[in-house]
Amino acid sequence: MTNDPISDFLTRLRNACAAGHKSAEIPHSKMKNELARILKEEGYIRDAVSEGAVPSQSIRVHLKYDVDLVPVIRGLRRISKPGLRQYCDSDTIPRVLGGIGVAIISTSQGVMTDKAARKQGIGGEILCEIW
Repeated sequence: MTNDPISDFLTRLRNACAAGHKSAEIPHSKMKNELARILKEEGYIRDAVSEGAVPSQSIRVHLKYDVDLVPVIRGLRRISKPGLRQYCDSDTIPRVLGGIGVAIISTSQGVMTDKAARKQGIGGEILCEIW
């Protein structure tokens, strides 16, 4: 059991990319499933598949590499932590590397990217940044 499952998710992805693995296995939760969905939509991973039965279900994240076997995910950073939550209004949503990266935000309308939150005009908790 981990105290911060989102940090665990990001760390497993970071370590798998650094080791050159084709996929990473992550314990399943609704939040991690949403994070994986957003990563797939934004093109940072190839696929994310739920595996196994309900008590021990996991998510298999298939990583994406370019032609030179360099990971597409260059960096991951957890912003809002259990000890210090970070919230933002629709006006103060951060731009990651001037718009090159993506901030993932948990809003009242669900988990979405910074661009989608700006478009809908809603703020929320800034979960992480990916570039």
